[in-house]
Amino acid sequence: MKTHVKALVVGGGAVGTSIAYHLAKAGWDDVMLVERDELTSGSTWHAAGLLPLFNMSYATTHIHKYSVDFYKTLEEETGLNAGFAVVGNLRMAQTQDRMDEFMLYASTAETCGVAYEWLTPDDIKARWPLIETGDLKGALYHTEDGYINPADVTQAMAKGARQRGVEIVRKLQADAFHWTGTHWEVTCTKMVEKGGNLIESDEKVVITAEHVVTASGNHAQRTAKLLGIKMPAIPVEHTFIVMDQDPELVKWRAAGNPEHPVVRDADNESYAREERGGWILGIYEKGAPARFEYGVPDSFRADLFPLDLDRIAEQYMAMAERVPSCAESGLKDDFNGPICYTPDGNPLVGPAPGLKNMWLAEGFSFGITAAGGTGYYLAQMMVNGEAEIDMASLDPKRYGQDWMTTEYAARKNEECYSHVYILHHPDEEREACRPLRTGPAYERQKARGAQFGCVNGFERPNYYGPLDAADSFDHDARSFRRGGWWQYAVEEAKAIREGVGLVDATAFAKHRISGPGATAFLDWFTCNKLPKVGRINLTYALTSAGTTRTEYTIVREAEDDYYLVSAGAWHAYDEDYLYKAIAEKEAEFGRINAEDVTTRWGVFAIAGPKSRDVLKEIIKDADPDTALSNKRFPWLSARNIELGMCPVKAIRVAYTGELGWELHHPIEMQNYLFDLLETAGKKHGMKLVGARAQNWLRQEKSYRAFGNELGRDATPAEADLPRFIDGSKDYYGKAELEAKGIRSKCCTLLIDGPDDADPWGREALYTPEGERVGRLTSGGYSVAFGKSIGMGYVKPELAVEGTKLKVKMLDKLWDAVVTCDSPYDPKNETIRKDG
Repeated sequence: MKTHVKALVVGGGAVGTSIAYHLAKAGWDDVMLVERDELTSGSTWHAAGLLPLFNMSYATTHIHKYSVDFYKTLEEETGLNAGFAVVGNLRMAQTQDRMDEFMLYASTAETCGVAYEWLTPDDIKARWPLIETGDLKGALYHTEDGYINPADVTQAMAKGARQRGVEIVRKLQADAFHWTGTHWEVTCTKMVEKGGNLIESDEKVVITAEHVVTASGNHAQRTAKLLGIKMPAIPVEHTFIVMDQDPELVKWRAAGNPEHPVVRDADNESYAREERGGWILGIYEKGAPARFEYGVPDSFRADLFPLDLDRIAEQYMAMAERVPSCAESGLKDDFNGPICYTPDGNPLVGPAPGLKNMWLAEGFSFGITAAGGTGYYLAQMMVNGEAEIDMASLDPKRYGQDWMTTEYAARKNEECYSHVYILHHPDEEREACRPLRTGPAYERQKARGAQFGCVNGFERPNYYGPLDAADSFDHDARSFRRGGWWQYAVEEAKAIREGVGLVDATAFAKHRISGPGATAFLDWFTCNKLPKVGRINLTYALTSAGTTRTEYTIVREAEDDYYLVSAGAWHAYDEDYLYKAIAEKEAEFGRINAEDVTTRWGVFAIAGPKSRDVLKEIIKDADPDTALSNKRFPWLSARNIELGMCPVKAIRVAYTGELGWELHHPIEMQNYLFDLLETAGKKHGMKLVGARAQNWLRQEKSYRAFGNELGRDATPAEADLPRFIDGSKDYYGKAELEAKGIRSKCCTLLIDGPDDADPWGREALYTPEGERVGRLTSGGYSVAFGKSIGMGYVKPELAVEGTKLKVKMLDKLWDAVVTCDSPYDPKNETIRKDG
């Protein structure tokens, strides 16, 4: 057995074996995998083996599609049949809302090259007469996927890995991880069988590895403790049952008819597929409990939990109505086992927080579907520095180490499990474990009708609804079209364009970087010029591939003292990258002090033509009439001012593109400042404004958003931001950025869409002739132009003002035209207005 390797993979399920295989395929010839028990002995062995391409996530859809395509090649390479039954996947809809969901997904699927068909109830009945279709509106049918044998595909990937030089060692448990400064030392214990249990022996071995990947499945909490980090990957019980033979199904197949597709009855919270003349029925019900919150018991191996028939009775009866011929089929077998989940249902894939060369691949609720693609794209990240798609949405650091707890993860994972088959509205906000992180003004905002969204665990107003709204208002307001909240957001957006609005931006991530090495470091770390003292700049930190890793607003408060503001949703993600870079470069540049001050400062953004008038009412200055003028407080500058008795770090910038300021204030004074602003604002008709209106307004200014237009699959140049790139200096990722050129280009589009819907930023873009040429990354409604608006990426030659395109919405193509950058106030006259 080797004891020195390039990469050590911990975990021998489908995910772990795929990672080992793909690392070897990518060129690493010294890879090892260790498994504490037998390959597939975790969740893999009792997985149903379905391969659903359906996913609203761009990255996850790519991962699933790669898996489906890859699994079809394994037999030719390894000689092992992975048991892939390409029967298709039939997603049925009982309501128009569900069809709207499928139409949004279908457009997203097109951006990833996923094939599909639309079927009417009559189409379904004609193809598969055993299925009852009287209550259906239609279905989305994927022809390329189906189901696979989890154990067989895992063994096939393991054989493929061995053929490429990977050493796989079973019955070896990783018990300790130690970073020496150059490599990892992983202490492992040989496991032995005793009385049907797997126990530790006295035999230990230390394996040194440059890189370590953990794919420990249900044992993720143990792994987290060993690494000294937090992971919200906790299993939830998942049940599927095997039914006795269905006589009509047996006759159907005996007559030479093809196997049924995987039948997904989302509105009945279940899926079904054929199994030896009968049916397997899987359920995603409410009330399934989280298990192993603090670790898997030593006695639990390839075990299951007792079946709770009462919990799944409703779905069981619904199956008998969907396929009436199975009503008399008895229960043959049941599987109720642990499946790892995360609060949003997406796995944790990428670098571990705070640790070098430690990679996580944990929390897979659809592990068989995701295994192949995860191995492929994670190997790209490890070997090449970045994957060809943006993996940020799966990054383990999307849940902050400072607020993540076991209780939060367990309860949110239970909620996520029960939400697998609910309608996934793009404006959905889930209720469990909320409110958790709140600013001082939360109760005041709630009393004024605020309907909140959750960003990094933090409550942020999405919009302000009616004061007498029922608790269910926001839930009932959701839609795949213009929901019940839409008109409230319209009025808020108009208030900023025509008068004045106040936005709570407290969730922003905020860091202070100072010290003798701060200037040299930030000059290397970001691609734009650093601002002068008292000024601000928008800039980007890049990846090793030259793509966009983080967007910062940098305020230079002194020669070597900087205040960095970045997206609140990406707080821990940005911080980890920043701190790791500082650790790498401090010896070269000199001492660099880094401090997270996010929860020290609250932020209100005031914007609109009357914003200066409101602030003049409350600013304390020797000459209040000129304190906010262009001469004393120019655009893109920062000043320390006093509003009443509140000291404020004011930044003259507005994400809405109107005259405005960000008011960074001591968090303990937030309620005082809120009341002060609200009282002063009444005279000028100031309106409280939420994040949804702000999102629309920033698109009218073509302001890119991280996680939408900005990410690790495109450079700032491809985002069409040359003014924020200083080509005269050296910075991290410069050579790679320049080498990439412009593969695709970001642009803004005005859209003549349907009267009752706007794009969500997941839709495919076409030429008038029907050629798919790009995709939207943002979408919404423009109050300035009275129509839908969107931003996205297209072929560079099409990102030219006046280019006519089509947007796929609600299964139709709608006219769109590429507009100029910043179609609202393109000369920035409004934002620079003096007074």
